[in-house]
Amino acid sequence: MRRTEDGLDLIRAFATARNLRLVERALELTDRVVVWVESDWDALQALPFTSVPVAEIRKPEFVQTIEDLDRPDQEGLVEDMAGRLQITDGAAPAVCHLDSGVRRSHVLLAGSLSASDVHSVVPGPVGDTLNHGTPMAGLGLYGPLDEPLLTASAIRLRHRLESVKILPDSDSDANDPLAYGIVTAEAVSLPEVASQRPRVFCMPITTPSERPGEPTLWSASVDALAAGVDIASSDDGIALLGAPDPDASRLFVISAGNVDDFEADYLAACDLAAVEDPAQSWNALTVGAHTELDHLPSDPTFSGWSVLGDAGDLSPHSRTSVAFPQRSWPLKPDICMEGGNVLTDGEADFHERHPLLSVRTTDARDDLALGSANATSAATAQAARLAAIARAAYPDYWPETVRGLLVHAADWTPAMRSRIDTAPNKSEKLSLLQRYGWGVPTEERVLASARNAVTMVAQDEFVPFQGDAFHARHLRLHTLPWPVETLRELGAANVSLRVTLSYFVEPTAARRGWRRRYAYPSHALRFELRGPTETTDQFLARVNREAQREEDEARPSGETSNWLVGPNQRNLGSLHQDIWEGTGPALADVGVLAVHPVGGWWKNSRHPERIDLPVRYSLVVSLRTDEQDVDLYTPVRVQLALPIEEAIVAT
Repeated sequence: MRRTEDGLDLIRAFATARNLRLVERALELTDRVVVWVESDWDALQALPFTSVPVAEIRKPEFVQTIEDLDRPDQEGLVEDMAGRLQITDGAAPAVCHLDSGVRRSHVLLAGSLSASDVHSVVPGPVGDTLNHGTPMAGLGLYGPLDEPLLTASAIRLRHRLESVKILPDSDSDANDPLAYGIVTAEAVSLPEVASQRPRVFCMPITTPSERPGEPTLWSASVDALAAGVDIASSDDGIALLGAPDPDASRLFVISAGNVDDFEADYLAACDLAAVEDPAQSWNALTVGAHTELDHLPSDPTFSGWSVLGDAGDLSPHSRTSVAFPQRSWPLKPDICMEGGNVLTDGEADFHERHPLLSVRTTDARDDLALGSANATSAATAQAARLAAIARAAYPDYWPETVRGLLVHAADWTPAMRSRIDTAPNKSEKLSLLQRYGWGVPTEERVLASARNAVTMVAQDEFVPFQGDAFHARHLRLHTLPWPVETLRELGAANVSLRVTLSYFVEPTAARRGWRRRYAYPSHALRFELRGPTETTDQFLARVNREAQREEDEARPSGETSNWLVGPNQRNLGSLHQDIWEGTGPALADVGVLAVHPVGGWWKNSRHPERIDLPVRYSLVVSLRTDEQDVDLYTPVRVQLALPIEEAIVAT
């Protein structure tokens, strides 16, 4: 029917008066509203003679998504959206898809994907015959397409696309799994030679691992490339070609991998399905899938069916790191994004790709085609988009900073939070972190500000160990510019302090050291918060004592009660986050945070080429209160004499 102010009310009144079933969910287009009424023809013959603004009546169709529309209607929406695009210039950041190729001629992709930015490392054409890279490209550029297709406003893009085809069209052309790392290195080099623009590498491709969680040739290659180290193949692992070059560091966004078989107790199945290779990479941003999609199809074929996953919880598609055999490997995934849901008949039948429970995107069938995508691949493409938007908004931020910012901007959904809040101990909380990561980031939280929160972003570097014997331990002290008086005035009101420390490690080249705690990473960093009664000298002594205890493989002895997970649980991988919760007065005098090193293979092997080599890190610290009438941001801005546009932002 025609879109009018009272159209939906009129059709509902018509259906009620004639005892007809009307599906509550309507599809609202620019000038039309599509509704579905269960009726015979006789009952509908009077419809054109009523006040209902009917445009046309069609045979029964289940129009619940854009894909349910006739193809001409879909093409009209695509062409209309293409006419509203504002393409950014060629120097803007890009999402570089390492995938099955992309259909560059698609009208929604062509303006953002130049011919010179399409590459391949496999035989055959560069196009997407597998129809995987093209859907990911649409999500990497726009996110889910339903909203931009149905709105009438202009769409201003802030980033572009690149494509490197690393998946061959046939199994006969597939690479040896032992060569995946070298193939990835070759794929990464092609766009970097073609353009110096900032980029985010999106790799929604994984393979099963023989030892879940442990480094492999592929994941170690990703870690080396992320740290700015060139690599070559070696009989003993990988060959590292020189020391890390921070200016050549790279951000990889990798999918956690998908569950192969579904069960009624899907969360248990997800927890038993370990994250796949190379998503256990220390330096990569690993993405799992959650879902908010819980609508049921109107199609009578699915009468009596239900959704497998609850809204806000983990997607039934997503793998986790709960089954990692050792608690010394990184927590994965880092974040979650929308990955769709699964239908179940309540017994043994599952439908895993229904469009209503998937996200809309571009399709490789032709230049105007739309389709659906789901699972951790779709989630990864959406996360890569957020990372590219962050690189465009904050051009001075390093790749490790953008990784830390996305994790810092993540939040647990109410469904996730309820499980974490009711976990009986920190060990159970850790298992939930291995399932959900740190939750779901949004574009608003990455970019927006609020008066009752303030975030500090620091980028720094220092030499962690100095001298021929690597005996001198250095550290960094950060004074937190918090509004002390405002915090004291909060009384018993809840205040949360979130700390995120992100850095890249250089992996050791030899596989024989990958199973030992301090043999794989070049170094490790930790953060500690000064206690309210500690002097600076006492704080420094405690930091050094705790660092030595960890190198001696003893448990941390510091205070953990106010921290969500505590130092014994958070000090895994190369990205560490924790949340301190308490009162304002308790936090008011805690104004110093230390970043300090603990040993890795640089120190343990006393490698001559790594003596006095600096490392860099990103620190993101935010202060938030639930009190809506408390302004934390303005006192900090005044204290530092910063204009609102400065780099201390509130999220």
